[in-house]
Amino acid sequence: MTEDKNNTVKNFIDLVKRSRRGKLKIYIGMSAGVGKTYRMLQEAHALQNNGIDIRIGYIETHNRTETHALLAGLQIIIRRKIFYKGKQLEEMDLQAILNQHPEVVIVDELAHSNIEGSKNAKRWQDVLDILEAGISVITAVNIQHLESLNEEIEEITGVAITERIPDQVLGMADEIVNIDLTADELIDRLKAGKIYDKSKIERALQNFFQNDKILQLREIALKEVAHHLERKIDIEVPKQIKLRPERFLACISSNADTAKIVIRKTARLASYYRSPWIVLYVQSSNESLDKIKLDKQRHLINNFKLATELGAEVIKLKSDQVTQTIMKIAEERDITTICIGKPHLNLWQVILRTAIFNELLNKIALTETDLVILS
Repeated sequence: MTEDKNNTVKNFIDLVKRSRRGKLKIYIGMSAGVGKTYRMLQEAHALQNNGIDIRIGYIETHNRTETHALLAGLQIIIRRKIFYKGKQLEEMDLQAILNQHPEVVIVDELAHSNIEGSKNAKRWQDVLDILEAGISVITAVNIQHLESLNEEIEEITGVAITERIPDQVLGMADEIVNIDLTADELIDRLKAGKIYDKSKIERALQNFFQNDKILQLREIALKEVAHHLERKIDIEVPKQIKLRPERFLACISSNADTAKIVIRKTARLASYYRSPWIVLYVQSSNESLDKIKLDKQRHLINNFKLATELGAEVIKLKSDQVTQTIMKIAEERDITTICIGKPHLNLWQVILRTAIFNELLNKIALTETDLVILS
């Protein structure tokens, strides 16, 4: 009893802590030069103009003229100076950020490794500390720094990425924004001197900034942001108002010709919508193996094989409650569209003969599932 009480208290404390935690927004891009820092600074001005206390915790403009100009008018938290191996270096001052406690802080270069002797080894760990203190963070990172993509990116670019962030950091983000450019736009920016110093342009064009490499990185970045959005929708959007992805259920019987039509036409629908689909065969007592001819059994097996070859998941169930079984599978698998054959299909005859066609329609109407009769 005491343990249950302690767990309840702990759960409530965790809930309170989460509500106090700062919000995390990540700008992500396929490479340097797409405009992540520029967009962060634009947002900083917009937030400041709306009365939000926002500071620059760390920013790296790489001396890009347009980006550097956006620093004017923003409050910058002075970096801490550290002597390391005989050199004076600068790092983000985590303690100063925590002490000043703005509403929002800009932290560039999320994958950065801190100098030895810093509180945390990595900047993303600094960001976690800032969030825990109730300060919201806007940060930026390139897709190649994501831990799970490390080998894939290295294979594409031929460059070893040593500074990486765990995938869970992206998973913690309240918002992820992909800064997307076409390969031609990015290369034009490079040639115009908007990414690197002119002395580095030719080398960059021969190495990283090649059309095929940029296209592959762009695809990876777009997919990663899409996956994050899908996860966010699954978690945050109530099921009753969520846009349901299309899922097709093809219902067949031992009637070989019609079953084949239903399978093929449902396959085409699923292909059009790029959706998963299921073939369901409900074997009633009238269709038991001892009551249907061997040739029908053979055709049925061939149709199961056809469905599998076309990418369907095949489900075989025994039941005399045909409608209830169909609706049960439809509900369990979140089916949006049920596909059946035209009236001479045995399944249809079963429905008519048992006078439950109206029940099927009523149940479908209640679940907002579509019924498609394929000719």
